[in-house]
Amino acid sequence: QVQLVESGGGLVQAGDSLRLSCAASGHTGSIYRMGWFRQIPGKEREDVAAISWRGAFIYYADSVKGRFTISRDNAKNTVHLQTNNLKPEDTAVYYCAAANLRGTGVEYEYWGQGTQVTVSS
Repeated sequence: QVQLVESGGGLVQAGDSLRLSCAASGHTGSIYRMGWFRQIPGKEREDVAAISWRGAFIYYADSVKGRFTISRDNAKNTVHLQTNNLKPEDTAVYYCAAANLRGTGVEYEYWGQGTQVTVSS
């Protein structure tokens, strides 16, 4: 089991920045990839960014490329999402997730409780 706790959300104005953090604990040795997702009530969950737990893989959704940066600190079992130049459409609950590599592919099996990001115009 892996436990994930997000932090760093808040209410900001358009153009501001926030640094979201996700602290992992438990069986972190099984983690293959970490990802950030977001969801607006009534809409489908959207992937935002992902990073391999070891290695050089990084992914960004087109909507956040050039504004968001994902990074990891393996020594602290933490993943960060630096969000810059925030826009009102970035408003959502942001979730951190940990994935294992299964026979079927990368499976996000563990999720945090979410942190609210609200961007006012």
